[in-house]
Amino acid sequence: MSGAQALATIDWRRPWLTPLAALGQCAARRVQAGASVADALNALVDEGRAPTPGVRFASQQALSLGTAYEQFIHAQRLVPTRDNLHDFFNGLIWLHYPATKRRLNQWQAQAIAADGVGAVRGPLRDAITVLDENGALLLAPPALHQALAARQWRRLCVDLRPLWQQARLLVLGHALLEKLVSPRKSITAHVYQAQEAIETVANVDDWLAADLSAQRLAAKPFNPLPVLGVPGWCPENENFCFYDDSQVFRSARVA
Repeated sequence: MSGAQALATIDWRRPWLTPLAALGQCAARRVQAGASVADALNALVDEGRAPTPGVRFASQQALSLGTAYEQFIHAQRLVPTRDNLHDFFNGLIWLHYPATKRRLNQWQAQAIAADGVGAVRGPLRDAITVLDENGALLLAPPALHQALAARQWRRLCVDLRPLWQQARLLVLGHALLEKLVSPRKSITAHVYQAQEAIETVANVDDWLAADLSAQRLAAKPFNPLPVLGVPGWCPENENFCFYDDSQVFRSARVA
């Protein structure tokens, strides 16, 4: 399936795509009209539809032979971009969360400069990859954070369901977004939990870029969350039996 054909399968009405839909639909239309993904993303910036992310998007062929992807972005301020869903969503995340993406890229480049690419990423680079590819940010009341950390699924999604009206789950991982084009119950996000009340976060990107630290990330401060369990994200989860699937909604490990 071509990139244009794949983009045609996206249902922008899905709740996890709502924050990205305005720019995403515009970029998708350009690609379907014949533009490359890189050119479609750059056009959004050039026309003032999207804020300047601090990078430009370029064809994958721009990536220098023998140069690590993360180092190339850091040095050249160019994001090599293929004409597929994966890189399309990566570009959308760059447009919506540029400060966070730049911070993660900076740490990646610094780690590679210090230790080389290597067969093993190391704890910091590994955690950055998890957040970048499969991460989500939860802004929510403390009771929801506590239930998620304890993997108390019934409490999180049934007993405390009214509290989700005060919460937001924002998908940051572009691989996660790609998987959710064809949603299934087992798709699970690695959730970074914001320790702030939702009303105090005026700019999520600036807040997240400031809140993240290399030391904290290296400890992998994530909690798993099967995203179709989020209230309002799947009609089937209105039946509390949805959460009885222990292969998806797994209990916390016993220490």
